[in-house]
Amino acid sequence: MEKDVLPLCEMDLLQRFSTLKAMAFDMDGVLTDGGLWILPEGEWVRRMHIRDGYALQAAVKEGYPVMVISVSASSPVEQRLRNLGVTEVHMGVADKLACMLDILSGHRIDPGDCLFMGDALPDLECVRTAGIGCCPADAASEVREASEYVSPFSGGEGCVRDVIERVMRSRGGWSHADEVKSL
Repeated sequence: MEKDVLPLCEMDLLQRFSTLKAMAFDMDGVLTDGGLWILPEGEWVRRMHIRDGYALQAAVKEGYPVMVISVSASSPVEQRLRNLGVTEVHMGVADKLACMLDILSGHRIDPGDCLFMGDALPDLECVRTAGIGCCPADAASEVREASEYVSPFSGGEGCVRDVIERVMRSRGGWSHADEVKSL
């Protein structure tokens, strides 16, 4: 199920951003910078950017279904996402596309009305299937080539905020400074 990927002028892409009804993101390499600190006890520690957290929370408050779908799992990351209001947090997922399609079906949203941002080969089918496939600046070359929008920001450095802000601004939103709780 692969959609045609054609170069779009910025105005066409802005118009397409305005029609999106849901947003889905990979975790490692998108919400995090992809690096791991491995502590002596064996715990893995990831780094997330506060700007991305702000944007996720703003999108949830605006009523967008926001999904995080990851092959790996991290209880602290899951807790952070849930604290931001993200209820669709799916970790340890072997088939990301099936998971995304199942969640969208549950929300009665067509995949063409969803944005997916991923950075690595396990994200490729979701990037190709979503209405707008996106990736961070430092994504794998195959994912960059399949994406309709490549953020100028790297994974874990504000790329999620970039796409959420673009979607919300395209619909006249993005004025949540007073509504967003402490991050």
